[in-house]
Amino acid sequence: MRTSRVLILFCWFIILPPGAKAQELSDHPRVREAARVVEVWLDAQRAYERIPGISAAVVHDQEVLWAGATGTADPEAGVPATPETAYSICSISKLFTAIGVMQLRDEGRLALDDRVEDVLPWFEIGQTFPGSPPVTVRALLTHSAGLPRESDYPYWIEPFDFPTREQVMNRIGEQEMLYPSDRYYQYSNLGLTLAGEIVSEVSGMAYADYVRSRILDPIGMQDTWPDIGTYPRPERLATGYSSVRRDGDRERLPAYAAEGISPAAGFASTVTDLAEFARWQFRVLATEGDEVLGANTLREMHRVHWLDPDWQTTRGLGFGVYRDQGVTYVGHNGLCPGYRSSIRLHPESHMAAVVMMNAIALSPSELALEMIRLVGPAVDQAIAEASRPEGELPADPVAFQQRFERFVGSYDENPWGGEAAVVPWDGGLAILWLPTMYPSEGLTPIEHVQGNVFRRTRADGEPGEEYEFVEDAAGRVVGMRYHSNTYPRMGTGKVAPAAPTG
Repeated sequence: MRTSRVLILFCWFIILPPGAKAQELSDHPRVREAARVVEVWLDAQRAYERIPGISAAVVHDQEVLWAGATGTADPEAGVPATPETAYSICSISKLFTAIGVMQLRDEGRLALDDRVEDVLPWFEIGQTFPGSPPVTVRALLTHSAGLPRESDYPYWIEPFDFPTREQVMNRIGEQEMLYPSDRYYQYSNLGLTLAGEIVSEVSGMAYADYVRSRILDPIGMQDTWPDIGTYPRPERLATGYSSVRRDGDRERLPAYAAEGISPAAGFASTVTDLAEFARWQFRVLATEGDEVLGANTLREMHRVHWLDPDWQTTRGLGFGVYRDQGVTYVGHNGLCPGYRSSIRLHPESHMAAVVMMNAIALSPSELALEMIRLVGPAVDQAIAEASRPEGELPADPVAFQQRFERFVGSYDENPWGGEAAVVPWDGGLAILWLPTMYPSEGLTPIEHVQGNVFRRTRADGEPGEEYEFVEDAAGRVVGMRYHSNTYPRMGTGKVAPAAPTG
């Protein structure tokens, strides 16, 4: 069933017609419907997984179609999560380090095939593989250098005591290569930490100063910081929580600073800022401009530069390159004590999604991909309609939908499942069975028959079962009946949407 996603994605290779304004897409009824489904779905996933807070955003080209949040940034203080809540983005930090390296490469100040030992004289790691090629800058960016995953300190367990730059430099001589260079993919925080040191060494600037002045400020990412420990607005930082323990609870985790590991895992940001990061990439690619990076360099970073012998694992330069059901995305995930995050871009359609949460839970990359799958077809429809003459536009479905607004809500499926969320969809209604990681596949459209009665249409076009909404004596909808069983309406929190920007 999941192969249907490929058919949906392939139809997004549509370019805005002359005169069409991207900023109007979020006002299209189908895009609003899709964003509303995203809100309902994310709130349910957060609740069922006991995640304190989730912030998220969906981008098309230069428009943030939707940004919102559900839950709390700090449950103990009752601080709600918002799109401006800051989270650790951990390994997404690597993208900014890689951009810094590529800037210096484009300026002729280093080459990707430079040996790391020639750039960083203190890089003297133990070599136990005779004949191994030297570790190059390129190998650092593709995680193919054969380096150990980490600097040799126990910073991923409490109290999350990360080493300083000096400690990383001093310990490197006591470590050994894990594999011969250029042999296997081996994800390495140590490798991207070294890439950050290369940025500092070659530029003559402190790493944080370089990233701030050469990357973050020019893009307009004022709420992104190279080390979460020095975040200038601590009141906006979400509090991190552990994975679910055996007793069903999560542990509140202490704050930390990534120190010398910051180039690989230290950044803090917001979904609003990472949405800006996505907009920047689409802008550079579309205009062939030279804003922070040249378009060709950004494309180079997005392309596969490493393919593991299993023909499954691929990496760009800093960027992850991912295939999902035949469709290629670029981006990165983040996983740090108390936080998970993901940014996924589909450059051909100019669609992107960002997800951040303050707990070790779910898969943020799957959430991001599903957001694209839900909103992408609606964007496709909106763009297609923008190219039609005014007289050929379909009727606005809003009035049709408003007739059924009173049926919209969630109905308790206990003890057989979670809930059946009735949502506006395609000008009518659909049922979304929650919780689910794949809402794009789980929407069941229902057609109006008469009064409070709707019917599902089978895939073969034949009529399916009926769904009847039940009212109380005052005319309030209090349940949904099907198969002779009535499921009560329930109260469900909603995601608080933010005003679109851009």
